[in-house]
Amino acid sequence: MTTELIGHLTERGLSVSVAESLTGGLLCAALTEAPGASAVIRGGVVAYATDLKSSMLGVSQELLASRGAVDPDVALEMAAGVAHKLGSDIGLSTTGVAGPEPQDGKAVGTVFIACVWGTKRVVEELSLAGTRNEIRSLTVHAALRLLTSVIS
Repeated sequence: MTTELIGHLTERGLSVSVAESLTGGLLCAALTEAPGASAVIRGGVVAYATDLKSSMLGVSQELLASRGAVDPDVALEMAAGVAHKLGSDIGLSTTGVAGPEPQDGKAVGTVFIACVWGTKRVVEELSLAGTRNEIRSLTVHAALRLLTSVIS
C-alpha cells in the first residue's frame, strides 16, 4: 500500500508532511519505508505534548483550551500547520487516545485523522479497539488510506 501511495504522489509531483501525536512518529516511519519516499516526504513533527501542537504547528491555543487535543478541528489545524511549516503540498495528521486511560474526556480508542491539500480539508473520526500499540497501528493504516483517498 505504501509503495503504491509513494508512487502515486511522485507521479503527481506532490509532497507530504505529517503531524503526529498518538502515533509518535509511526506514520512518518511507515511512509518512509517505501522506496522513493525521499522524493515526496518533506518530514514530520511529533507534537505529543499539547502545548507543542500550538507552538510547533500553529493550532489555536483557545481551541486546545476549550476542546482539548483530541478533536477534529485540532486534527485539521495540525495538518494545515505542518504543511505550512514544512512547505509541503499536503499535510496529514493524527491525534487521539491510545490508552491506557481516557484523555480530555475522550475514551480510549477515540482518534481523529486529517488531511489538508489546498482547499480540501478532510477529517475522520475513528473509534478503535485493542491494545495501545494496536490502536496506534490501526491509526497509521487509517491515515495512509485517508491520504490515498484524498489524492485519488
